[in-house]
Amino acid sequence: MNNADAEGIRLQKVLSQAGIASRRNAEDLISRGKVKVNGELARLGQRVQPTDVIHVSGKRIVTDVDTVYFAINKPRGIVSTMEDDEGRPSLAEFTKGIDQRVFHVGRLDTDSEGLLLLTNDGELANRIMHPSHGLPKVYRAQVSGIMDRATWNKLLAGVELEDGPAKADKLKIIDEHAGQSLIEITIHEGRKHIVRRLMDEVGHHVSRLVRTEIGPVKLRNLKPGTIRRLSPNEIGELFREVGL
Repeated sequence: MNNADAEGIRLQKVLSQAGIASRRNAEDLISRGKVKVNGELARLGQRVQPTDVIHVSGKRIVTDVDTVYFAINKPRGIVSTMEDDEGRPSLAEFTKGIDQRVFHVGRLDTDSEGLLLLTNDGELANRIMHPSHGLPKVYRAQVSGIMDRATWNKLLAGVELEDGPAKADKLKIIDEHAGQSLIEITIHEGRKHIVRRLMDEVGHHVSRLVRTEIGPVKLRNLKPGTIRRLSPNEIGELFREVGL
């Protein structure tokens, strides 16, 4: 290790490389007390190591260029694994342009579509999936029938499934047409087929299910089968919501 490696890299250069701000603006952030290193206010000219934890305006930033975070819009019919023993189409078909070896955070069943996160950050992935953090997930579901107020209230109050109670945190009717409803449902847990089972329990079978949000990350206009990098702000918000 040479002396430069031992001393670390100037903090403003690290912030610039992370896409947070130009070096000049990074110096301004440091001067205004917006940057912390390992919980302590940063100093101008301070050097940092890759193991240091850096927060800017209360949000953690990623300084390791080999740690990556992506959103993918999983198409219907794709298995939520990086490879499949039965030879079915998997997520690996859409990650060939990523240099690092990534894994998916959570799952979507084969018939469901929408937002999945991909990363090689095991600590963040474990936090996101742990039930104690209750990261909200938003889905759009095409369901049979027109939902009445009693069913609406029942979903919000909770119903008993074979593996325990479940409930919707929020509900919104998007459209009603030809005996079907398009609803938006927010739920904070990740049990297998939880949205489908919840809706079946109240008599509204799901014919299409699309996940549109995971915590602060939104699907937006990402096309099916395509991937985008998460922004530094999205990564910081994810860290904040799971206590990192």
